[in-house]
Amino acid sequence: MTPLANSAALFFTVALLMVTAYFFLGSVPLLVLKHDDPVDAKFIRSFYNTYYQIAFIVALGTTLSYAFSARPLFAVGAAVIMVLAWVLRGKFIPKMDALGTQIQAHDTVSIPVFRKMHKTAILINLAQLVAIVGSLGAY
Repeated sequence: MTPLANSAALFFTVALLMVTAYFFLGSVPLLVLKHDDPVDAKFIRSFYNTYYQIAFIVALGTTLSYAFSARPLFAVGAAVIMVLAWVLRGKFIPKMDALGTQIQAHDTVSIPVFRKMHKTAILINLAQLVAIVGSLGAY
């Protein structure tokens, strides 16, 4: 446990908190969109694709910094967020692409499915945010 490793862990924890909070706060207002326009679907898909990529990178840094600062439980927690970002990007983004195509083809059934997926992504993001904030007291 070096001071540098501890500083890196603090930096990456704050970065992970900021990224998660920023994208949570940015995603909730997007619910006002009707999701019936292909541009809406494309924007939301791009928004989440960006979030998952950034969250993965920051969570990787968080995981490594906790590992080097001898905090294995925190390292595991950050690794869970990292894996979750990877898995969700692999599952949600292709599904959002497909639904966006269906919306463009005026398939009205796909609109509530896309909206539900958007709400699910928000709830998962909220759970991550709560977990990160909850872990700060134990740091």
